[in-house]
Amino acid sequence: MTEPISVQLYTVRDALAADRDTTLRRLAEVGYRSVEPFDPTTDPEGFRQVADDLGLSVSGTHAYALLSKEPAEVFDAIATVGTDLVIIPGGIAHEEFTTPDGLARTADLLNGLAEQAAGHGMRIGYHNHWWEIEPEIDGRHAIEALADLLAPGVFLEIDTYWAAVGGADVPALLGRLGERVLALHVKDGPVVKGEPHTAVGAGVMPVSEILAAAPAARRVVELDECATDVFAALAESHAYLTSLEGS
Repeated sequence: MTEPISVQLYTVRDALAADRDTTLRRLAEVGYRSVEPFDPTTDPEGFRQVADDLGLSVSGTHAYALLSKEPAEVFDAIATVGTDLVIIPGGIAHEEFTTPDGLARTADLLNGLAEQAAGHGMRIGYHNHWWEIEPEIDGRHAIEALADLLAPGVFLEIDTYWAAVGGADVPALLGRLGERVLALHVKDGPVVKGEPHTAVGAGVMPVSEILAAAPAARRVVELDECATDVFAALAESHAYLTSLEGS
């Protein structure tokens, strides 16, 4: 794996809102060399300058904004932030993942966005939660049925924790999805809805087996709600994942 371990900035959203530059510096000091923004339209020029100064690359970006703003404006911001991987992290009604017709509409939406993204030299991906995993379509998780309907260039960023919460055998799911999976959200905890997350390696997730099932996928640490100090947990997560690389 040559891509550096990344961190989804939603993990430090409160600190980021209070002091973006100091927060990014703290992440770099922990050892992160890559980040994944959740709103690339917030001061993209200023963000890129700070990231460059700190030696931080952008592994990809979430882009809810594509569902509500003028796409060209959003794609321009993403280009400034510095990535070509654009991820839709929700914003689609949960019910759409419970029927074949709903999945077809979802695929049409993502495929349409992918066509627009291609004009900017970018790719569209989709990030799951539990509601794309719990429903089954013809005996498979809904995310698998959706993958069959996506254009070849549309990728998946599998949130491994929410996939487990949704009832998936995560390594097996990753094996079935194969090269469609370009990135993983790596997180840990009790695998219970509503319970806070822990540092990666401190919960019950089979992290090493998950990473082995998708060895080429980018690894992005995210802790939606943390049971301990979030920066300490991010440092522990980075150290744990780095130790797995060396084992």
